[in-house]
Amino acid sequence: MEPEQKFKTKTGFCHILADKIVLTRDGIVGNIAELATGDKITRLLIVYGLLAALMAYNAYNDFISENWLFFGIYLIAGIYLTYTIVKSINYTAIPVIERDKIKNVEFKAAKKYLTRSYFKVDFEQANGKLKSRLIMLPGSLNGGTNETENALSIMKKAGLIKNNVG
Repeated sequence: MEPEQKFKTKTGFCHILADKIVLTRDGIVGNIAELATGDKITRLLIVYGLLAALMAYNAYNDFISENWLFFGIYLIAGIYLTYTIVKSINYTAIPVIERDKIKNVEFKAAKKYLTRSYFKVDFEQANGKLKSRLIMLPGSLNGGTNETENALSIMKKAGLIKNNVG
């Protein structure tokens, strides 16, 4: 493997080194992401929790006043936010992942016009906990298809993705 390979991500670049993966943030989107999350997603999950509580409160009030349409909307939104919190508990925004700690790397292809492609890196932290880091790739408005092919090629060359994915 070459000394360093890099590809573009949603908020910056992913550098694949011989001993680690380093994610850097760049530009306006990267700066906003840095302010919003830093290395942890705890703040984001707290905001989601507060929004879920607000949705539950509004759903309860609409249930009492028999406003069924808004009751349903608030209930569904609250359940979705709670589901997102539970699903995201083991995610991290850590910028450096040691390659010898990586357990698995999965590639998820984009659903056209709905989602972005991303890599899910499962790894063990220094304290022994298993965490996951999502590496979001650029969207369709930013050359997402070409960047995705480039990123997938680099990850395969680096030996991080072993199976055929698509």
